[in-house]
Amino acid sequence: MPTTYALLSTYPPTQCGLATFTAALLAHLPAPGDQVAVVRVLDEPAPRPAGEVVHDLVAGSAASASAAAAVLNSFDVAIVQHEYGIYGGPDGQDVISLLDALLVPSIVVLHTVLARPTSRQRVILDEVIAASSKVVTMTQTARRRLLDIYGTAPEKVFVIPHGAADHRSAADERTAADHRAAGGPGGRPTVLTWGLLGPGKGIEHAIDSIALLREQGLEVDYQVTGQTHPRVLARDGEAYRRALQAQAQARGVADLVHFDARFLPGPALSQVIGAADVVLLPYDSLEQVTSGVLIEAVTAGKPVVSTCFPHAVELLGAGLLVERQDPAGIAQALRRVLTEPGLSARMSGYSAEEAPRLLWPAVAHSYRELASELTMTRAGTLL
Repeated sequence: MPTTYALLSTYPPTQCGLATFTAALLAHLPAPGDQVAVVRVLDEPAPRPAGEVVHDLVAGSAASASAAAAVLNSFDVAIVQHEYGIYGGPDGQDVISLLDALLVPSIVVLHTVLARPTSRQRVILDEVIAASSKVVTMTQTARRRLLDIYGTAPEKVFVIPHGAADHRSAADERTAADHRAAGGPGGRPTVLTWGLLGPGKGIEHAIDSIALLREQGLEVDYQVTGQTHPRVLARDGEAYRRALQAQAQARGVADLVHFDARFLPGPALSQVIGAADVVLLPYDSLEQVTSGVLIEAVTAGKPVVSTCFPHAVELLGAGLLVERQDPAGIAQALRRVLTEPGLSARMSGYSAEEAPRLLWPAVAHSYRELASELTMTRAGTLL
């Protein structure tokens, strides 16, 4: 039987990871005959685009939340994206009353599972889990945290990977070799970091590593692609980006470090990824259990150098892991990828083997199967 799905999340034109995730899930989720709609989460009212957005949940508005619950209950299943920062109330606690009002099965996708939550964050996540029919984590690390720290019942937690676009098959993708043959900047190898920019991304340590490589006789072009995170921009403007630019100047690598402040659509991002020799994730966080950038780098078949945040430790069987805030370690790993015979090819080969289960069609199929299980169980209960 056809299924109707409602997705509760931020959504484009909002520019954040959850919005991008939800747009991709919406595009790949429906089987023939299915319908998918979005209940969009906003900080403040905004014009609603025609099409898939059927209701807006404005954070902090009780009337908006009540109406959102009624809309969600008109579908067969609700898929709810959870992050502490997007719903109203301290740490987004208003989502709990909305979940409690749902009469249809709900799948809550947990984008953050903290190993050291505050007492309020712990209570909120406990109640979110209790109010949901099933919860999804994107890594085994996050699932283990739910079981070991939060005491969640194992049968309630499913692991479904984040999902990635297939940048390998983009018609306009260029390989790194093509990029250099076409006369890329100085013919130097390219190191890429992309995603929303803000403190905690570790870019300052990456810049120091680029300076160390130059001192050692290896010059690389470091591309930092992505706009400043909207919340960071609203709070601090472009202070972080300007500080990074000043650091590159002071370290004598302003000619090697390049910033592109655009939020790139899929085809343009494919070009940028295709031109990279290695992807660098220098993140500071020890908590991050989900990284869409990491998934997309792996599925694109790119060698990855990353700090030891949990998702990278779990996924990068052939990647190179370094300690956080360690420019010397980053420099050494980049040198290995770019100079050690056969290493880059082996890393890319591992990534190619991992890609099929991480691409959006496979991920959306897992969500369909879980939703089907819930709707069939509910139908049997109602009979």
